[in-house]
Amino acid sequence: MDGLTLLHSRSSMGKLVEPAPTAEQMDAIYQAALRAPDHKELRPWRFIEFTGEGRTRLGELFAEAEFQEDPSADDDTLNSARKKPLRAPMIIAVIAKVTPDLPKVPKMEQVISAGCAAHGILLAAHAQELGAMWRSGKYAFDPVVRKGLSLEEDDEVVAFIYLGNLGGRHKPLPQHNVADFVERWT
Repeated sequence: MDGLTLLHSRSSMGKLVEPAPTAEQMDAIYQAALRAPDHKELRPWRFIEFTGEGRTRLGELFAEAEFQEDPSADDDTLNSARKKPLRAPMIIAVIAKVTPDLPKVPKMEQVISAGCAAHGILLAAHAQELGAMWRSGKYAFDPVVRKGLSLEEDDEVVAFIYLGNLGGRHKPLPQHNVADFVERWT
């Protein structure tokens, strides 16, 4: 697949099935992530890969976050939280590993760099005909989840990227009018 076709055809895939990507596929995915723009070569990224029982542990962390937010949460709510990581055979938490107090590379720039690494993961997955879905939601910002992932104070969860094989059909991609998004100063 040529580069522009890759960029123009990537889309999120909500239905993902076993098997998880192979070690070789993951190496290619991580190599793509590590090519993200990186001012001062800080490499402000950390990746946590969840497969097998690791997904169950992440689900327990999500359920604990629900319980801490609302100790009266019912079993359905807690079980729903537990099941979220089971929607794909693999999840990668993309963490912005922020070096604070760098005037030339502010926190925002480091977080954006980690976001670019996450986008690299999505593109590399698509290039290998894998499915991927970028999810964040409240768990990315929850203090229980942050602690469970051993985040430091300035670190940020940028994404939970769900990976697997395509379990459904590709949805039609909308065509966007470039003029709706571009302002040109000439």
